[in-house]
Amino acid sequence: MSKSASIIGFLLSFVLGMGFVWMLGQGGPATAQATAEGATGGTVMGAANPGAVKVDLFVMSQCPYGVQAEQAFAPVIEKFGKDIDFKVEYVGGKPSPDGSLSSMHGPNEVKGDIAQLCAMKLSNKWFDFITCQNKDMKQVATNWESCATEVGIPGDKLAACMNGDEGKGLLAASFKKAEEVGARGSPTIMIAGQKHQGGRRPADLMRAICAAYTGAKPAACNDIPESPKVNVTILTDKRCGADCNPAKMEGSVRQKVANPVLKTLDVADAEGKALFDAIKPTMLPAVVFDASLDADKEASAAFSRGLKPAGQYKVMAGGGWNPACADDGGCQLEECKATMACRPEEPNKLEVFVMSQCPFGVKGLDAMKEVLENFKKSDAKIDFQVHFIGDGDATSLKSMHGQGEVDEDIREACAIEHYGKDLKFMDYVWCRNKNIKDTNWQSCTGGDTGIDTAVIQKCFEGDEGKQLLAKSFAYSKQLGFGASPTWLANGKFKFSGVDAETIKSQVCAKNKLGGCDNKLSGPPPRPQGGAAAAAPGCGG
Repeated sequence: MSKSASIIGFLLSFVLGMGFVWMLGQGGPATAQATAEGATGGTVMGAANPGAVKVDLFVMSQCPYGVQAEQAFAPVIEKFGKDIDFKVEYVGGKPSPDGSLSSMHGPNEVKGDIAQLCAMKLSNKWFDFITCQNKDMKQVATNWESCATEVGIPGDKLAACMNGDEGKGLLAASFKKAEEVGARGSPTIMIAGQKHQGGRRPADLMRAICAAYTGAKPAACNDIPESPKVNVTILTDKRCGADCNPAKMEGSVRQKVANPVLKTLDVADAEGKALFDAIKPTMLPAVVFDASLDADKEASAAFSRGLKPAGQYKVMAGGGWNPACADDGGCQLEECKATMACRPEEPNKLEVFVMSQCPFGVKGLDAMKEVLENFKKSDAKIDFQVHFIGDGDATSLKSMHGQGEVDEDIREACAIEHYGKDLKFMDYVWCRNKNIKDTNWQSCTGGDTGIDTAVIQKCFEGDEGKQLLAKSFAYSKQLGFGASPTWLANGKFKFSGVDAETIKSQVCAKNKLGGCDNKLSGPPPRPQGGAAAAAPGCGG
């Protein structure tokens, strides 16, 4: 994606998941109403009061942003008690043919989800249980026993629920509910049946809940202070297209600023040009604050890393669009020659930018097996290339999912370098993708694989592999791509997707190739209700 998407990803601060599963059983999470017991969270106290606003929080148990949202709700639950009808639900993936359930962060997350749902079924103190598990969210598959003891849930009953059909049915029902309302990301917050697009600070959530009351508001709403108004201008350029869509930036701003006063300006208009002249040099779209931001201390802190002072303004450049490059003769400027708008088109070329351990990148690369076979059967040739997303030079390489991902990126870069003919390297990639975090990469080399273990080992351990990956990182960064997977057709046209039909269709939209009329697998069903969700990916 472009730098616009990169900053938007920072603003949004959430990881997207995938939905659409079947219901395997009856039942669902208990309703939570609470008053606090010390620092461990609220104690659930039974049914909600009549007229209480319904609040559903959709999370993944090992998602750090979901955990942050649960932490934000703790004082909300304490303050409102029975005056909110609060539930936690879970976001997951499609069931396998044998009916097993999956989640973005793997089998341990599924176990954690089930443990929490079983706690909801068994005890009024389920939110305390979740709060306990969240102290070490990576261990939710195993810390349930100690947390059950801590909050007073019978461990034997919890284990029976977790290990039997009941727990599996509870999670299937929760996944189904997430799919039905279009909750694909963690966290997704629904207040009175509407997706909450505002801030996630406790006071922001309280204000949103109070605003959702249709009758008399509870006493808890009487002493929630109004947030200071913050003037925000989104400066864009209509020539930029979807990457400069102000709606994306507006939604992102609302996540961080409790009470924004928003205005959108185009650089082609007089007011927009005057603002651009006042803050340049900067790329577009840009989020521009005036001094009113200082009154909202939390918002100011949230944006502090990316803000650049520009006279009386503070500016966050949200993208890589240079308006000068779109002007007549702009592509002749040195600063514009490498931009997407000025790049020459390369027919029949398809590039993908990934993180090797990103589950969505894995899905996209796996889908390429069907895409490549489809074109091969029709004698259509495409120039397919794989690049990697990360940071640093050959001496200090970093990637979102840690050192293990960097190591696998290097090995795959080595495979690309040494086994590029007929895309032989993809056999290694597809083999690794069956269990991408398995450290036994050697099992995908040697024997009759056609990939020499020693070649990959030498490249990985020496300077060659690191230099290859650094070059790949630099290329992705030059284009402003930070989400895995990001696709580029003909060296110029960016798109997203993880299924074979989407990939094929995007290639065929720019190229006349044999096989374009064939229907391939996907795309997955769109969520029911609400707007369509963005294509899933890691990073932004």
